[in-house]
Amino acid sequence: MYDFLTNQVRKMAKKNKQKEETQEMEETIVNEEIQENESPTIESLEIELAEAKDKYLRLFAEFDNFKKRNIKERLELMRNAAQDTMQTLLPVLDDFDRAKKSADDDSTEEAFSEGVTLVYNKLHSVLTAKGLKAMETEEALFDPELHEAITEIPAPTDEMKGKIIDTIEQGYYLNDKIIRYAKVVVGK
Repeated sequence: MYDFLTNQVRKMAKKNKQKEETQEMEETIVNEEIQENESPTIESLEIELAEAKDKYLRLFAEFDNFKKRNIKERLELMRNAAQDTMQTLLPVLDDFDRAKKSADDDSTEEAFSEGVTLVYNKLHSVLTAKGLKAMETEEALFDPELHEAITEIPAPTDEMKGKIIDTIEQGYYLNDKIIRYAKVVVGK
């Protein structure tokens, strides 16, 4: 009977051991499955890293473009900040030009005094230094993007057809941007 009980105890111990081993294996399998499901693989981490780098590079490039665009707009604003002031001074400059042209004409007795000449030259040089530049219209081809045709008259010669015969009001650039179109008479 002792042998019988010993065998029974051994069988039970063996069953318990097998049962424990089975449970351990099941736990190991379950833990591995959980780890596989929860922890990302190296490939998925590399993909996420590549996507994050791409997003970062795009964001950095976009910000860099924004900074460059902002600097360019500021420089343009500073260069053309005086446009309104220049446009209000243009009639004064026109009057000076007409007075000088009248004084230079031999048929008139009017004189352009030395002081007025100095003021005219000073005003002209200051405005030129600030970026103001007169359009060249003398016998130039008519360009509707630069000139405003006031009227058309018969051309004195065939080579003057389509060209500017007279300038009524001078056109001006401010830093290579048109601030006033030239008003001209065109030959047809």
